[in-house]
Amino acid sequence: MTNILILGGTTEARQLAGKLAARADLAVTLSLAGRTESPIAQGVPLRVGGFGGAQGLAAYLKETGTALLIDATHPYAARISANAAEAAGQAGVPILALRRPSWEPVAGDRWTLVDSVAEAATALGTAPRRVFLAIGRQEAGAFEAAPQHHYLIRSVDPVEPKLAVPDAIYLLARGPFPEADERALLESHGIEAIVSKNSGGEATYGKIAAARALGIDVIMVRRPSVPDVPSADAVDQLAAKVDHLFEPVAERGV
Repeated sequence: MTNILILGGTTEARQLAGKLAARADLAVTLSLAGRTESPIAQGVPLRVGGFGGAQGLAAYLKETGTALLIDATHPYAARISANAAEAAGQAGVPILALRRPSWEPVAGDRWTLVDSVAEAATALGTAPRRVFLAIGRQEAGAFEAAPQHHYLIRSVDPVEPKLAVPDAIYLLARGPFPEADERALLESHGIEAIVSKNSGGEATYGKIAAARALGIDVIMVRRPSVPDVPSADAVDQLAAKVDHLFEPVAERGV
């Protein structure tokens, strides 16, 4: 059996794990950081929690005889991606990355690009606005620096503690979020600006398309830099790379 460790937390990671696990000669383990309180079923053996940085991950790779490390984390999990690349080098294990393509602005989009969530809070301006925060719960606290706005905050898990702002509505939901539903949400709350990370993919693009249709401003947080390692844009492409590395037994004629 060939041991493969996938660093996950995305829909694509779960899909890739299932695709690779269908091969009888591959033993796939999916690792989650544990930041989501109630992760959905993954369908393969699961490891939850950190490794103790790059050195701890390298030790794990060696101890488990892992033959391939796959970084299929969220585009904004830059620290994990950096640790993965460093650990693979330390352990002498090949690494592949699943890099979801970013969204690109099209005609009608009203994007303001910023480099951080803190910059996004400033970019909203001083005048009170009705703002949809679609950045998850972990960095929502940055908007306490702009308490004049009225916030609609959506996350998978509750924002705890609640923000120290006068007006905030909390919405618990897990994607995908179709454009029609997003448009109805934006209209019902009178949203004037959206703060979003450039996550890419189709599952959460609905709010971007809805904002375009409604003429709503989007404060878009740019992606952080990640290590330059062999990568693919889609699950099937990455699975093909794995097949190339570890040719299925049936194709070897054994």
